[in-house]
Amino acid sequence: MSASIRLCLLVAIFFHHNRLSRSEDSYDGSDNAAPASPNSEKLRAPPPSASAAALDECDPEMIGFELITGNVFSAPGNVIDSIPGTLMLTDCLETCQGNESCQSVNYETGLCVLFSANADIMPGALTKSQFPVFTIYAQKSCLGVKPCERAWCIDRVQNHRLNGYTKNKQAVSSRQECLELCLGENEFTCRSANYNNETGTCELNSMDRITVAGSTAFQPASGYDYMENNCIEEPSKLCEFKKLSGRILKTVDSVYQDVASVDECRELCLNSPYRCHSYDYGDTGEMVCRLSHHSRATLSDIQEPYLDVPEAATYELSSCYNVTIECRAGDMVARIQTSKLFDGKMYAKGSPNSCVRDVNNSLEFELTMQYDNLECNVRKNGLGRYVNDVVIQHHDKIVTSSDLGLAVTCQYDLTNKSVTNEVDLGVHGDISPALSEEVTVDSPNVAMKITDRKGEDIMQSAEVGDPLALKFEILDKNSPYEIFVRELVAMDGVDSSEIVLIDSNGCPTDHFIMGPIYKSAKSGKILLSHFDAFKFPSSEVVQFRALVTPCMPSCEPVQCDQEDLAGERRSAVSYGKRRRRRSISSSSAAQDDMLLVQTIQITDKFGFDKNANRSSSGSEAIYIAGDGGLCVNVAGLIVAATIFLSAQLAIIAAWTFIWQRRKFNSKLSHHDAMSAVSVSIPPASRADSLCKLYDAGYTHQRRF
Repeated sequence: MSASIRLCLLVAIFFHHNRLSRSEDSYDGSDNAAPASPNSEKLRAPPPSASAAALDECDPEMIGFELITGNVFSAPGNVIDSIPGTLMLTDCLETCQGNESCQSVNYETGLCVLFSANADIMPGALTKSQFPVFTIYAQKSCLGVKPCERAWCIDRVQNHRLNGYTKNKQAVSSRQECLELCLGENEFTCRSANYNNETGTCELNSMDRITVAGSTAFQPASGYDYMENNCIEEPSKLCEFKKLSGRILKTVDSVYQDVASVDECRELCLNSPYRCHSYDYGDTGEMVCRLSHHSRATLSDIQEPYLDVPEAATYELSSCYNVTIECRAGDMVARIQTSKLFDGKMYAKGSPNSCVRDVNNSLEFELTMQYDNLECNVRKNGLGRYVNDVVIQHHDKIVTSSDLGLAVTCQYDLTNKSVTNEVDLGVHGDISPALSEEVTVDSPNVAMKITDRKGEDIMQSAEVGDPLALKFEILDKNSPYEIFVRELVAMDGVDSSEIVLIDSNGCPTDHFIMGPIYKSAKSGKILLSHFDAFKFPSSEVVQFRALVTPCMPSCEPVQCDQEDLAGERRSAVSYGKRRRRRSISSSSAAQDDMLLVQTIQITDKFGFDKNANRSSSGSEAIYIAGDGGLCVNVAGLIVAATIFLSAQLAIIAAWTFIWQRRKFNSKLSHHDAMSAVSVSIPPASRADSLCKLYDAGYTHQRRF
């Protein structure tokens, strides 16, 4: 512990012990009390009041405490007991609750003072407390509404109010009636209330100082009492603390010793019996953890609440989030609840513009990601398992260190007709990485596979033009369901190019790319559709996505019109089908469609040389100047010239052969007619060759 902190603590302890040595008549219950005056007798031993009588007869379960920070109750004649060494505000309050005569307490770190009177009976006895530490005043009340199990139910700030968030306003007879209205409000979550002491007006607010932290909504207002509901349940699953260097609070609510680590101190804060908003560790002593329900957002009305210590630090709660995932038949819904007004956006990672939810100053928001919405990029990771990454971004355009990334998962155990919803909270590794819940999913276990044309061998890769088939199969052979398919889409994962293969009616959009869906001859629970392998220009990976809907006991096919090879229209049966329309207000509006996703790697057959663009002796390009310029490849020019000359020679040879044969036929006819022309007979070998050539005739010509 630093010397400055030790000195401060020693001064405080000495001051407290000095104060205890005084008589009760001279003790005023504060470190900065004014000297006794002749009028101080007026503060002593007030007559019995209705408040005291009500406390005597009150059911212990209806007793609640109201806190005022930075004020001290000065009533020397009403001190019941002083308890030094009290390091827990909760212990001080429990002591008062167990004492029937106790109506209020003063609490400072290390000291608890009990009084038999309160500030409602003696309003002039409640004054500001600032030096050397601020005091917390707590008043016991018998409430008309059962308080929560928290150590206290209301934080009150005098002469302040919260502007702009009033949900209900009405006239009441007292401040206590106003706070009871807030505690008992059922139509909305009442987080705080403003009470006008002059007019009796009670304003119930939907926000408090924590949720609007950083704004100017909390302001001084003469004659008002601001009352904050400490019974509100705040999110606590995923919390972020920010470090405030060089400062620690002068007064805290709890002091724990022998705490092993700062992480353990943090957990004590998150699990405290009040709304803990800050902690410090190891700054006032080795392994000492101190907690407080205060932060800078709740100490704006307190003068110098912090002790400046350069090497110390206070960790303030920035915001907390509760994340729940609802897995439905056709989509997953990520719901967020936060402890501070959120103004930003929530989107699927990789799709910040197409799959996004803009949030404007809200404590609760959600993002729905449909399995058939390709823009949300929900991925299938194994059979029945769908995953996606979600970003909670505070700024409208950029990602900052305050933003959160969530990995959300829906695991469909269709065999057991159940769904496991998991949330992987991957932020700083401080929170348990998974949450889960179960709901019923009414759908069969269906798989989509890319196979050969017969539907047998599963294909992991193929070349453009290979005969393939898409196979949809209910894995449970005893399932009472059949299935039909619609909205089959092929997608390129690189630039989000896509093509619809089976439309919303269940018909092929282009039968030259993919044919209709038909039942397999082996089983009515297997559907097949033939296609030739194809790919997108920017990627070798093709992803197929289809919506599959179960039906009982059988599925009716749809008639699809399409053109055949001759260009004529003909009708074909397809077991793709439009989903039946349902009323939006119907209780059965939950989608029963399933999204199936499968990928395959398809390569082309172009065989491009990876080094084709490199300059070499065999592929040198020459630029020929001219009006527009011309780039000529020498090797290509030579090859083209060779082919051209070969073609010319072949044409000349063919023409020569035809001319000679016609000439020969002409001579032969002339010989037969005149019988006077002598013919020179060539040798036998040449005659045989000529006969064979003649017998071959036009057949060889056509081949040539």
